[in-house]
Amino acid sequence: MANRALYVLVAVAGIGVASGAGWWYQNRAGSAPGKGAAEAAPAPRGANAGGPPSVEVAQVKTMPLQDDAQAVGSLKSRQSVTIKPETAGRVARIAFADGAQVRRGQVLVQLDDTLQRAELSQAQAQLSIARANLKRNQELVAQNFVAQRVVEESQANLQVAEAQVALAEARMQRMRIAAPFDGTLGLRSINLGQYVGVGDAMVNLEDTSQLTVDFRLPERYQSRIAPGQGVQVQLDALPGKNFEARVLAVDPLLDANGRSISVRAAMPRTSNVDLRPGMFARVLIVFSVNDGALVVPEEAMVPQAGKQFVYVVEEQGQGDAKKLASRRVEVELGVRRGSDVEVVKGLAAGATVVVAGQQRLQRDGTVVKVVDMGRAAQAASAPAAGKPAP
Repeated sequence: MANRALYVLVAVAGIGVASGAGWWYQNRAGSAPGKGAAEAAPAPRGANAGGPPSVEVAQVKTMPLQDDAQAVGSLKSRQSVTIKPETAGRVARIAFADGAQVRRGQVLVQLDDTLQRAELSQAQAQLSIARANLKRNQELVAQNFVAQRVVEESQANLQVAEAQVALAEARMQRMRIAAPFDGTLGLRSINLGQYVGVGDAMVNLEDTSQLTVDFRLPERYQSRIAPGQGVQVQLDALPGKNFEARVLAVDPLLDANGRSISVRAAMPRTSNVDLRPGMFARVLIVFSVNDGALVVPEEAMVPQAGKQFVYVVEEQGQGDAKKLASRRVEVELGVRRGSDVEVVKGLAAGATVVVAGQQRLQRDGTVVKVVDMGRAAQAASAPAAGKPAP
């Protein structure tokens, strides 16, 4: 009995010693690594450790800037028409050569008018009979052999006969197709003896004595474009040449599909340059030129409530207390060119504006730290000095 009690006491003492040793070992082993891990853990990326927020800045620069609009269009003839017959028939004569110069009223195509000539002869014969009847009845009514009503009927028959002759002449005239104006003919699409229907294309006629360029502009320019305004035209077919054209007219009706306005400008008369209708044209309209425009990067703009703002960085304090602080300024924008935008009100030349990091500036007077990302990127890309290559 005494031996059993001794065994129990020894076992309890051993368990207590083992538990104490384990507790001491765990506390010692856990405290050392934890402390080293806390010392070695880096600060979160982008944390400023309570310092001023970092921003990127740019200078307000002055540069020449023009307010213009660009468009594409096509050259058009002063007058252009496709010659087509008004009546069907067989081509009896072609009185022109491809590409020939023709005058107004010159006969181009003669259709077979045999039937029309016969109808005209018949109408002329009826006219002769009507005139003879009227003359005879006028003599008879003078001798009281016929009533006045007979003379009146003869006069009406004469008018009908004259109308028949005029109709026959008009039908025969339609068989002769003439040039409606002076111009240059294109390539014919008919042959001798060919039967043509009403409205079949025969040849195109172009009056190239004066060329125009037709183009479209967005509707926001409708109040800035007017007849007489100068435009610059470049043609892809004639690279390196610039032409000064003048606006002839502006269409009062806006295109409802594209919300654009049609403009027609007159091209200058040129004797040593071959301009042809249908050429592709690039049009530039300069509204104004500002030689001292204030320009900032578009990234500096912060739109809020329908207005545009920028954050200006200014120096505050003197000596060791000098610091850079931000201030929000409302601006009025002008022309945009690429990644730059003109500021017409709110900034002065040489001012410094924030182009990245505006979201960190909550109020005016916030102290900031200017970061040059160009230099940082260059330093990061450069190899470390004295570091052996792997």
